Amino acid sequence: MHLRVATLADIPQIQLVRNSVTENMLSNPDLVTDADCAEYLSTRGRGWVAEIGGEIVGFSIVDLHENNVWALFLKPEYSGRGIGRQLHEVMLDWYFHQTTLPIWLGTEPGTRAEQFYQKAGWEETGVHGKGEIKFTMRHGAWAERVGRR
Repeated sequence: MHLRVATLADIPQIQLVRNSVTENMLSNPDLVTDADCAEYLSTRGRGWVAEIGGEIVGFSIVDLHENNVWALFLKPEYSGRGIGRQLHEVMLDWYFHQTTLPIWLGTEPGTRAEQFYQKAGWEETGVHGKGEIKFTMRHGAWAERVGRR
């Protein structure tokens, strides 16, 4: 598995990964456009992709404008291999080198994503959007976790 910074050329494969998930699915895949992806990768933050054999199997994107995780997704057949954890770590390491402000995300309750973020040390801080769980990670909590790696 190879992890690298995402480029605009990766957007078609990023969209394939996003639309392959079986949890936290988009009600309408057209809601997240290629232009949205380009904006988040080029002006709002940064993204990373995980590749196996030249195929993108997962990605993460962080938004510095809203201080949130815009996306962290894997093709379902690649879950449980540590790829999500590695995408998560590189994303938060980069984020907390840019700012010490807390970062947040929203995810559907009762999903593997909820369990993933709980295990990764995110604090449940409320509700976001249409019933999603809002999680927050603070700089100090991340620094403490990194110190234990």
